[in-house]
Amino acid sequence: MARISRRLRGRRRREVDPARVPPGQYVVDDFPVLSAGPTPRTAPEQWSFQIDGAVAEPITWTWEQFRAMPSQTITVDIHCVTKWSKLDTAWTGVSLDALLERVETEADHLTAWCDGGYTTNLALEDVAGGKAWVVYEFGGEPLAAEHGGPARLLVPDLYLWKSAKWVRGLTLTPQDEPGFWEAAGYHNHGDPWKEQRYSGD
Repeated sequence: MARISRRLRGRRRREVDPARVPPGQYVVDDFPVLSAGPTPRTAPEQWSFQIDGAVAEPITWTWEQFRAMPSQTITVDIHCVTKWSKLDTAWTGVSLDALLERVETEADHLTAWCDGGYTTNLALEDVAGGKAWVVYEFGGEPLAAEHGGPARLLVPDLYLWKSAKWVRGLTLTPQDEPGFWEAAGYHNHGDPWKEQRYSGD
């Protein structure tokens, strides 16, 4: 089993709109860190991003090419499976819609893969239509390595383990293939509002 790196301060906030907080969650002001292993530290000039798998032709971006893509700044709430939530987080990055429109595919699923060997699986319907981004800034600053920098996946509708840190690519697949935590017993989908933390939830 991989070593788990923890830095969970988790200071709770008291005055929040309960309608914004999924069942079983509490809201924090800080940004706790939980990682399956040591923190990869890839310099931007060594970073690239690839879409491959069940596509007509794979495509790869260098850091400079990726940063030249049209970006969006979004403010969203995020929810960790360890039961903390952080509200009004601001991120900047490239939508998966803008990336996926560059490839031809009939795939229905993808696996996000990362520096450090981490993977997570997602249905395309959960990341298309303005639901997911590859982000490289948090709060107007370059994304810190401990939070997934230089770039991470952001899928705010699902528990945060689906928002893979240190992301380097997406492999499109015709069938669903469980990733790191999913194969270890986490829920395959991970909807916070349905408390889909573990298989069987």
